[in-house]
Amino acid sequence: MRRILWLSLVLASASCGSAAPGPGPDGDLRVLFIGNSLTEANDLPGMVSRIADGAGTLAITVEAVDFGGASLEDHWNRGEALAAIDRGGWDVVVLQQGPSALPESRVLLLDYAHRFADRIRAAGARPALYMVWPPLDRAGDWDAVTESYTAAARGVDGLLFPAGEALREALRRKPTLDLLQTDRFHPTATGTYLAGLVIYAGLTERSVTGLGRLTAPAALAPADVELLEAAAELALHEHGAP
Repeated sequence: MRRILWLSLVLASASCGSAAPGPGPDGDLRVLFIGNSLTEANDLPGMVSRIADGAGTLAITVEAVDFGGASLEDHWNRGEALAAIDRGGWDVVVLQQGPSALPESRVLLLDYAHRFADRIRAAGARPALYMVWPPLDRAGDWDAVTESYTAAARGVDGLLFPAGEALREALRRKPTLDLLQTDRFHPTATGTYLAGLVIYAGLTERSVTGLGRLTAPAALAPADVELLEAAAELALHEHGAP
């Protein structure tokens, strides 16, 4: 009962201070990713770093603690993620678990995002949530996924990277776009690139319009690059502030 009441309070709360973090004293951003296979696939943290290198604006140094199927509760209990946070030196720590559309999964996401956020801030960094998406055979859960991650980011006054909404918008514009693997859930390299655009823009508060000519995978057609950029921009505009 207390968890349900706490969840209701979080969902009703207003957020503040959602500006992106400033770079460290050497001009770089240092970002730790904590997640599962949706972070690990195609090396999303490395993709974000490479996008920043291609943009030529600032360097983003990344590290990841991820393993398949992990929830934030799993990471909390295993300890590797906490040890990485406690080492310090991070500007942002990005948290990700599964879609979390079910009510009980949402409660756990909110609970452990709060626990991690306290540890993250004690280490001098800002928490962020990497919003994912449901499997396409459960596309009806999409709104619930968005609500869960928005509530989690709001509850910890953290950044929100709405990659799931960018992916939904890209598929709405072009359903045949190759964003997901054959399991219809894990991202292809193109899907990871789209998520990377969203996270890069959220970290830096810079537009990604036109960035694809410098950073997009070579196999992507120019029209598809523009579509991905537009989807990322729209998702950030509509969902980036929790």
